[in-house]
Parts: sequence; C-alpha cells; structure tokens
Amino acid sequence: MQEQLLLYLLPSCEAPWTRGRLRMKLLAHILGLCLALALTNADHHEHHEHHDHHAHHAADLDRCEGMEMDAVAVNEEGIPYFFKCDHLFKGFHGKAELSNETFAELDDHHHLGHVDAAFRMHYEGQADHDHMFFFLDNKVFSYYQHKLEEGYPKDISEVFPGIPDHLEAAVECPKPECDEDSVIFFKGHEIFHYNVRTKAVEEKEFKSMPNCTSAFRFMEHYYCFHGHMFSKFDPKTGDVHGKYPKEARDYFMRCSKFSDDSDHVERERCSRVHLDAITSDNAGNIYAFRGHHFLRKDEGNDTLKADTIESAFKELHSEVDAVFSYDDHLYMIKDEQLYVYKVGEPHTHLDGYPKPVKTELGIEGHIDAAFVCEHGDGAHIAHFIKGNHIYDVDMKASPRVQKNERPISLFKKVDTAMCGPGGVKVIVGNHFYHFDNVMLFVASRALPEQHRVSLELFGCDH
Repeated sequence: MQEQLLLYLLPSCEAPWTRGRLRMKLLAHILGLCLALALTNADHHEHHEHHDHHAHHAADLDRCEGMEMDAVAVNEEGIPYFFKCDHLFKGFHGKAELSNETFAELDDHHHLGHVDAAFRMHYEGQADHDHMFFFLDNKVFSYYQHKLEEGYPKDISEVFPGIPDHLEAAVECPKPECDEDSVIFFKGHEIFHYNVRTKAVEEKEFKSMPNCTSAFRFMEHYYCFHGHMFSKFDPKTGDVHGKYPKEARDYFMRCSKFSDDSDHVERERCSRVHLDAITSDNAGNIYAFRGHHFLRKDEGNDTLKADTIESAFKELHSEVDAVFSYDDHLYMIKDEQLYVYKVGEPHTHLDGYPKPVKTELGIEGHIDAAFVCEHGDGAHIAHFIKGNHIYDVDMKASPRVQKNERPISLFKKVDTAMCGPGGVKVIVGNHFYHFDNVMLFVASRALPEQHRVSLELFGCDH
C-alpha cells in the first residue's frame, strides 16, 4: 500500500521508468533524506547522487521513440527549445540536458517537474521584446538573454490578466498573422487570444484543432503538438488545412529511423531539420544529405527521390559533413575521412578510399561546407568553409594544399553550400541565400534575399 501511494505521488514525467527502477529511485531518495538528516557533511555526496540520477534520466529521454513535449519555444537566435519534464532539447537533434543549466532560476523558485508552456515575446517596440516566458502552475518566469528578470516569478494573473493558471501551451502571434500583436494561450479546449498592447482577452473556439499539449511558431507557420503528432493551424481561425496530424519526429527531429508509415520523400523535402550537405553534379542533378537519408532531384524535372545514404553510398553509412562535385565524382567528407564516388547508376566507390582529408586535400579541421564552381573560371578550385572562414584548394595541384584564407563577413556558421551555373547557394538553417559568385559571397556586407530551402529548393507547400 505504501509503495502504491509513493508511486502515485511521483510526477507523471517519471512514468516511463520501470517498477524496479522506481523502487530503486524511491529507496535512494529515502536513504538520501536520512543521510541528510544524520550527516551535516553529506552535501557533497548528495550532489553527486543528484547529478547521476539526472544524467541517467536524460539518457532515457529519446525523442526519436515518439515523445510528447511539455512545451516548445524558439530562442532569440531562432533555435527551437523542446521541454520534457525537467529536461530540455536544444534544436532538432542532440541529447537532453537539464533545463536549469540554461535557465538556472527555474529550480531556485520552483521544484521543476516540468514546464507547462513557453513562448518568446517577439514584438519590436515592446519593453519585453525578445524575452522568453515560462509558465509553471500559477507562476510565470520572464528571461532575457537567459537571465531571470528582476521581480520574477510572478503570478500569471498579474502579468497576463484574464489568462488562467495551469496552461497547456502558448505561442506568440504578431500582426498581421493575428489581427493585433497577440499571444495565444491553450488550456484544454479553451483558446485565449491575449492582446499584448491593450491586455484584452478574447476567448475563441478552434473547432477543427485537437487540444494542444505544446505549440510554437516557426518560419511564420503555427504548429500545435498533441502527443507525438502535430498539426499546422491558422492562428486566427484554428483551421487545419491539408493532411494532418503528422509525426513530429518526421519533421522536427533528426532520427535514424522514423515512423513506420513515414513518406520518405515528403518527410525529407519538408523537414525543418537543417541539411548536412548539398551538391549538384555536372548534369545539374541535386543531392541533399540529412542524417541517415538523402534526396535526389534530377535536372529537367521536379521529381524527387529519397533513400537512405547507406543504400547508395554504403561505405559512408550516414551523417556526412560536406559533399562537393568535381570531374564527374562526388567527394564526400565524414569526420577526417574522404570518400570518392564515380557518378553513375549505381555510384561507384573508388578503390583505396576512404583516405585522410589532410592527405588528399591538404586541409584539416572540421569542414562545414565544400563546393566547386565547375562552370567558368576557377572550375578546378574547391572552396572549403570552416566556421566563418573560407579556403581554396587547387584540385589539379599535387600535392594539394589549402590557400587563400579569407573571412566570411555575413555568417558566423554555414550548414552547407553548392555552386551551379546561376551562382552560389549558401544554406543556413532552413533558409538559403544566393550570390552571383564566390567573391560576392565572401565580400558582401548586406544579406541578400532570404529563401526557404523546403519550398524553393524542394517544392514543399507546407
């Protein structure tokens, strides 16, 4: 009976643990309390037990298994934060870490079992522009540049009058996407539009939407998460158009395996996870790599094909760092190794590869992107991007050496890039930027027009 009561009292975030591990956790917890009472010098020991427990719990949190998030918000740099229990996933891949490592005061003021809802206030001209708000039970926390604002936490009713406690989701909605600069709050089937300027609250009914367990705005679209599924919705009406719900891990997570009914082409062209590498061969065919999969788009038609990297490049297996095309070959860099394939059906892996990148290309260190502009002058020069610097390697030289190092003024980091007859496409996150040539890319001081990778490269309409 006592064990059943203790299990009942555990927070829901602990539910995935097995009963045996729960017993161990409860026993460790009770022993820890006894030691704390008996020994005044137990703080150091207890700290290590606490750390080990959370490290173990973090290892259990695998978002690729299908997971319902407690809250989602985008930080000031556009990186999504996914909250689960007392942990946080930053971006679309990577392991969980404790939320209080980034937002320390959450645990100082509140036993952080989970975050109910979160959003970033993004309205220029407002005093709390670019502040991140977190909702826990009846309290709200306001952070600016990861530091808790003075006077917080406060009651939700004080900061957002008319908004109930124990929320399930929240998302910012700037004008004109909403009629006025607003925040949309979700609690069960109740939807509240909160006017940021006037503080007026309008309760709405979103009939075609499921109850949201978390919500966020990304690339001017609105997503309601329910369980490990999501639906894209109109923030004014709540209307859901298209084939929804969809699997969250197919579009917002980088996984080696996806749901059983996942449409590989649809997933890869519409994924919000950034590309690892992209290139086009002499015929104009585009190859785009992400995680364990790649997309191929053939020149002259809009047909897309998706497959695992291992199926076409089995020696490489997955997870490439950079790819470039030169002289009818694909040069593929993974870690410190270079793989070379002759373009064809199927692609042929050259004997003797992989070889060290430093030996073959004369360049060392992690490479973020690589490309060759095979049309026009410099057709034998390979360009390599590392951080915010670019280097050149003459592919005809022997031995090959890196030279002509220059800083890139516009970007701190590039995910990937490719070059074709129309110029250089530089991809950062979910967007790409076009430059007429390499010199303009390196020397430009003004950012050119931003284009969406999923829409304008791969024709995704949602």
